[in-house]
Amino acid sequence: MAVRSLFATRFYEGALDDPALLDELGEACRDLSTDDRAGRAWSRDHGYRGYTSYASLADLPQRDPRFGDLVRHLNRHVARFAKECAFDLGGRRLKLDSLWVNVMKPGGTHSGHIHPHSVVSGTVYVTVPPGSGALKLEDPRLSMLMAAPVRTPDAPEELQPFVYAQPEAGAIFLWESWLRHEVMQSSAKSDRISVSFNYRL
Repeated sequence: MAVRSLFATRFYEGALDDPALLDELGEACRDLSTDDRAGRAWSRDHGYRGYTSYASLADLPQRDPRFGDLVRHLNRHVARFAKECAFDLGGRRLKLDSLWVNVMKPGGTHSGHIHPHSVVSGTVYVTVPPGSGALKLEDPRLSMLMAAPVRTPDAPEELQPFVYAQPEAGAIFLWESWLRHEVMQSSAKSDRISVSFNYRL
C-alpha cells in the first residue's frame, strides 16, 4: 500500500537580517500613521483598528528610501520562494505590485481574504509585541470537503484545516496569493506593526 501527499501548498518563513533597517521601518511606519490623513480617514471609515496605508499611498518605495531598501531584501526572498514553487517565469522575475503599512492597535483583527491579481503575497513583521495575533492560513479545499469528518487533534500539520503562523519581529512570511488567510485578534498591549505586499508577473 502507498499513500502520497499531492498538491502541496507552499508557505515561506524567512527573516529580515538587517536590524538597523527594521528599526528604521518602525519609525517610518509610525510617521505615516501620524502624517497620512487620507489613510487614517480610510482606516476609520472602514473599521480598521489602527492605521493602514493600503488605500492611500501607492508609492512608498519611491517616497521613502527605507521602504526602497526593504524592497531590495524582499526581491531576494520572493525569488527564492518562486523557485521553491517551481514557477516557470520564462526567464523573468516576479515584481512588486503593491506595498502598504499596517499599524494594528490592541484588539485589532483582519478577517479572512485573498489577494486577487497577484502571484505571491506576504508580510514582513516590524514590531510584534507579546499577544499579537497569529496569521491563520486556511486549507484551500475547505469549501469542497463537504461531508468529510473533522481531523483528529493530533493530525499532522499538512492535514489540519487551519494552520497558525506566529510571527516575531523581522519575520517574512510569503504565500501564493490565492491562499485564504486572516489575522487573529491581537491581545497585545501595544501596536503591532507590519508591512504587507503583493508581487506579480
